[in-house]
Amino acid sequence: MIGMRIAGGVLAAAALAAATGCSTSDQPTHAKATAAAVASPAAVTSTSPAETLKPLLQQALPNVKGKTFTSAIVDFPPHARAMPHRHGQAFVYAYVLQGTVRSQIQGQPVKTYHQGENWVESPGAHHVLTENTSPTERAKLLVVFISNTGDKLKVDDTAS
Repeated sequence: MIGMRIAGGVLAAAALAAATGCSTSDQPTHAKATAAAVASPAAVTSTSPAETLKPLLQQALPNVKGKTFTSAIVDFPPHARAMPHRHGQAFVYAYVLQGTVRSQIQGQPVKTYHQGENWVESPGAHHVLTENTSPTERAKLLVVFISNTGDKLKVDDTAS
């Protein structure tokens, strides 16, 4: 019952943030710093275009010490592909707002998600594939992170 209320509250807050169209200029300095730390297209070494992440809302959870709620829009241009990455110890919820995204968590099968579909990622999960399947249309995700306050939201794998 408590888990349902938390999930419902997270989704309601994310929907509110998306509906109000908050911009990063409305966010506190730590939200802007997080945006810069997360959206690092220069780190992408593939020939595919990179995704971009635009934070909508970032707020410490008042009833869970040391945890922060962050909602963001992740935009994938046509053929964009994210570097393999992790989200640290964050719990992640992703909802497809537009387009089609192919995704794979290490040890699980590749799945294709269409507009209106969603998935979750457990803390510590290794996201080995995230890509826009369309050669002509954008794909957009609403992503919600429940993370340890101060942690980076996305850490790309390093080239070996």
